[in-house]
Amino acid sequence: MRDYLKLYVPIAVVVVVGFALASRYINPAPPRHVRIASGATQGAYAESALRYREILARDGITLEVVPTSGSMENLALLQAPRGGVDVAFVQGGTGSPDTPGLLSLGSVFFEPLWVFVRDAVPARYVSDLAGRRLALGVEGSGTRVLARQLLQASGVAEGPNFLAMGGDESVQGLLSGRVDAAFFVTARPQPQLEPLLRDKRVRLMSFAQADAFAQRFRFLSKVILPEGRLDLAANVPATDVTLLSPAATLIAREDLHPAIIDRLIQAAVEVHGGGQLFAEPGRFPSPRFVDLPISPDAERYLRLGPTFFRRHLPFWAATMVERFMVLLIPVVTLLLPLVRFAPPVYKWQVRRRIFRWYGALRDIEERALAATAPSERAEVMRELDRVDAEVGKIQIPLGYEESHYNLRMHIHFIRRMLPPAKGTPQPEGPGDSTPVV
Repeated sequence: MRDYLKLYVPIAVVVVVGFALASRYINPAPPRHVRIASGATQGAYAESALRYREILARDGITLEVVPTSGSMENLALLQAPRGGVDVAFVQGGTGSPDTPGLLSLGSVFFEPLWVFVRDAVPARYVSDLAGRRLALGVEGSGTRVLARQLLQASGVAEGPNFLAMGGDESVQGLLSGRVDAAFFVTARPQPQLEPLLRDKRVRLMSFAQADAFAQRFRFLSKVILPEGRLDLAANVPATDVTLLSPAATLIAREDLHPAIIDRLIQAAVEVHGGGQLFAEPGRFPSPRFVDLPISPDAERYLRLGPTFFRRHLPFWAATMVERFMVLLIPVVTLLLPLVRFAPPVYKWQVRRRIFRWYGALRDIEERALAATAPSERAEVMRELDRVDAEVGKIQIPLGYEESHYNLRMHIHFIRRMLPPAKGTPQPEGPGDSTPVV
């Protein structure tokens, strides 16, 4: 038993230390409460966030939806040290690739730029809007950021005619004639833009330079709204319209738990994977059309799908198993070689108790052969008796008793080799009728 303890207790200590070291690098359990910045309450961001909330609630995760004014406020909340959010919808083109602490989880849908102009305004190019009263969206919105980028690229100087109006206010301003053109970024034009789509006093502008804009601004894509796509019976729109579209992306803090990232992308697949107005089924979510570096966990999921455990186990069970596996891998790496070498080491440790006496026996044998005087023989005999007594005290597992008995036989063999005193007969062993000389 002592041999087992001497061998396996150190192994157990190594395993415990391995677990302790591995636990320092394992992610904690995923949080049960996550905050997402959604944008305007009636927009596509808010609608998507509410559907995400329902999906995450199935796994006991509370997704708190935080309404905001748009992408710029969402980015600010993501970077806020306190009172911020964990994830947000952000319009393509509003984030900077070198924004610290943030990663993209992928794009989730196209949200085209819709530019409506009054029919009396002869505007074919964006540059034709110079000097006009333009509703570019509210401050902090991605619509305003994109509109200013396109106007600046087209040589339109910023001035007091760049009005901070958006949503229903822009719709009513255009219909009443208070503005000449209005910019909207939305993946869902109906019902908000329905009055503009059907009013003969305004028209939807088709971007004649769409290819040039898309090449200059890599976050933009050229999309086509086919004739009659919004209403076949009323033929809305009346002709094909070319639009420019950024992509809505999910942006998260870089410390967001990998399990929550997977769950959010799984929700995005369920919500957006079936296709939208400008995207065929399966196109989103996607690692393309993003401004920030994509999260390694998101990239893995988008490329390979959910892990084996998350495909076959409930969310929390899969998370627990995966966390345990992270602990188990380094420990098994240590344990396997230790377990492999433990039996040979144990065997050597037991046999060493026996074999170490053979050195003493060899020395006694040499002294016995060289002994001539009775006193020398007596001294050798006493030493041999001492060795015999010590060997008899050795505790050996039953599996190794054969070696123990062999050692005791060798001790008696050497005892018989001692030259007898004069007049003393030499003891005979079994089957041996002649004395050993």
